[in-house]
Amino acid sequence: MKPRDEKKTEQIFNATLKLVQEYGLAGITMSKIAKASKLATGTIYIYFPGKEELINALFTECRKSSAAIYFTGYNPDMPFKLGFKTIWMNLLHYQIEKFREAVFLDQCYHSPFIEESTKEITRKLFQPLHKLIEQGKKEGLVKDMDTFLLLTFMKGSISEIVRYSFYSGRKINTAMMEQAFNLCWDGLKA
Repeated sequence: MKPRDEKKTEQIFNATLKLVQEYGLAGITMSKIAKASKLATGTIYIYFPGKEELINALFTECRKSSAAIYFTGYNPDMPFKLGFKTIWMNLLHYQIEKFREAVFLDQCYHSPFIEESTKEITRKLFQPLHKLIEQGKKEGLVKDMDTFLLLTFMKGSISEIVRYSFYSGRKINTAMMEQAFNLCWDGLKA
């Protein structure tokens, strides 16, 4: 059996990200992905037996990529607000720089394609963020609310800013980033 070519996997992933941004998860097919990646449909099926397997593999890859970026420069020993701001800014930069991945991940969270085992693997990547929020609640620095709700508020504020910027063509400058962080912080702090 011939070994897989990582360049072809990357072509498939890039084509899928582009198509999901344009048509959504439900609007893509393996044949569309093949055409967009400039590969034969049969080749796509050699790499991924079906759309669900492809989506799960790409989801895992994007979550690993995002987790590596989210926690850049973060140290659990940092004061809470500094650690939170570090992750918040990293998340904002990730969504700006890797907009297609962010759109893809957002759609995956709300789709039936992602298997529970895949979700569990990727959940573990983000335990430091959950622990940080729990620490903030314990220290009385953030509202004592459900962690999922707090993280949804945090991520949602970033996602909306980035989407607005992308689709309106309005660049997010440093001052806007600081203002957006302060709005989010004001909404979360105890």
